[in-house]
Amino acid sequence: MTELWIFLAALVVAFLVPGPDMVLVLQTGAVRGYGHALAAAVGLAASRGAHVALAALGLAALLRTSPMAFDIIRLVGSLYLIWLGIGILRAASLVPEESARDENRSTSSYRGDIGRGLLTNFLNPKPLLFCSVLLPQFVHPVEGGVAGQFLFLGIVLVSLGFAFDVLLSFTGSALGQFLRRHPLVEAIQKWLFASLLIGFGARLALSGRPQ
Repeated sequence: MTELWIFLAALVVAFLVPGPDMVLVLQTGAVRGYGHALAAAVGLAASRGAHVALAALGLAALLRTSPMAFDIIRLVGSLYLIWLGIGILRAASLVPEESARDENRSTSSYRGDIGRGLLTNFLNPKPLLFCSVLLPQFVHPVEGGVAGQFLFLGIVLVSLGFAFDVLLSFTGSALGQFLRRHPLVEAIQKWLFASLLIGFGARLALSGRPQ
């Protein structure tokens, strides 16, 4: 039980650190509303689940020992984040009119939000390496059922991350309501969101491979 609380504490710290996932959910909630932010959160959750599965299969260790594979994923991920940031900068407004918001409420639009969440997290190799470092510390082969232990920890990780994203979705939606009443703040937030995503992309591109 003590180890579970330590595991939860480590996850809380990780999810509280600002990163591209957090910015994506906040920005989506502000621009497109709570439902679309939740769709992005679903994509993030799916990616985190995939990272847990890959860590359990040992593919994260392969990525750690293969500089070329790591660099390819890292550079593609950084370009994607920069592309998202540039897209925000090119938008005429951070918060669209209500009619435009209504037009965006379609199945294909939600699928796009899920895809953005999936790619934002999955194209960043560091969450996978984080899983590969953290999860094995709480898996005990001597107790048997290694796959079951990985499954339980993975469910905890994905569920806690999704819970954080739900809160961020509410926050982003409320932020959108506020921005519609304050055009100057809207412009500042637009540049802030874009700068953060571009900055995260640049940092990912320039970061070295974890040792």
